[in-house]
Amino acid sequence: MNSFFLLFIGIPALEIFLMIKVGGHIGALNTISLIFLTAIIGIYFAKIQGIKTMQSGIVNLYQNKVPVNEILSGASIAIAAILLIIPGFLTDTIGFLLLIPFSRNFLINIFIKKKKFSNNDSKSKTLDGEIVEDKKDEL
Repeated sequence: MNSFFLLFIGIPALEIFLMIKVGGHIGALNTISLIFLTAIIGIYFAKIQGIKTMQSGIVNLYQNKVPVNEILSGASIAIAAILLIIPGFLTDTIGFLLLIPFSRNFLINIFIKKKKFSNNDSKSKTLDGEIVEDKKDEL
């Protein structure tokens, strides 16, 4: 099945289904209020987490370290903010999971497989070589 179909048709359909179910239990006005409340609270926490991540990245830069984890966390926080702005309970849940540092690091590790390289790796496909030019620039 096409992933774009699931993304653009399936997720909004699931969000509408969840809103109807929740609205049936707590009422339409409460559901709309809850959607706005989760967006406001989520954006507030995204702002706080973004500032903490930027501070940590600046500390790493001052220590001459590459802030790889901070870059990935910043991207995750930006995705979380977008998901929290989109109305719906499923996207809000995923957005809040991306805002929690423990679950954010867990999700980052799931999507990005870390491969450790060693110099004694016999399966390495890197060839060392040297380029030797016999001819100098001739006019």
